[in-house]
Amino acid sequence: MQTPRPTASRSEWLEARVRLLGREKELTRLRDQISRERRQLPWVPVTADYRFDGPNGELSLAGLFGESSQLLVYHFMFGPTWEEGCPSCSFWADNFDGIGVHLAHRDVALVAVSRAPFQKLEAYRRRMGWRFPWYSSANSTFNLDFNVSFTPEQQRNGATYNFAPAANIEDEMPGLSAFVKEDGAIYHTYSAYARGLDAFNGAYQLLDLAPRGRDEDCLPYTMAWLRRHDQYVAR
Repeated sequence: MQTPRPTASRSEWLEARVRLLGREKELTRLRDQISRERRQLPWVPVTADYRFDGPNGELSLAGLFGESSQLLVYHFMFGPTWEEGCPSCSFWADNFDGIGVHLAHRDVALVAVSRAPFQKLEAYRRRMGWRFPWYSSANSTFNLDFNVSFTPEQQRNGATYNFAPAANIEDEMPGLSAFVKEDGAIYHTYSAYARGLDAFNGAYQLLDLAPRGRDEDCLPYTMAWLRRHDQYVAR
């Protein structure tokens, strides 16, 4: 049962809101500073010849850029033997459609990559009604190298996820990696995992503005409420 919030007059609310606005501006300035620091990270050359399967056959990592010089790869959890994509990653992916054209006009391509065979990815993409590009890395070590897929041995003995040792790791985990192509070379510039992915989910940003926020504290686990968008019971 929700605890009723205290009420106030409009003038009292406005005073509290202005105080909070000051904190929000601090957060905005800090976010801008962190974004500048993110862009100042050193670039790491990508020398492996990664290969991906897509609607027009095999592509190299360079091919995922299309006409852009910058690339964002969402590491979508969809293992080789899975029949459906991860519900949480599907929640994130629901936020991707419609932004590709805007990113392209800032010289950025956005794609999803998973280890499942391309035919499974394409069938699931059609089911979900998505339009963003999605490629299979089934025939390369791309997911393993960027710490979002894990071997049975790593699952038993521990692995690195989100830049720290992680026990009881799943075989697939979510992430986002950024790359740039310059003078014929490709560089890895950034990766984010776990709660670092929150910023890429517009629905969560909106829920954070709602009166009760994400309202997940009393659930058995975070996102226990979540379903794929075609599996909710009509309200």
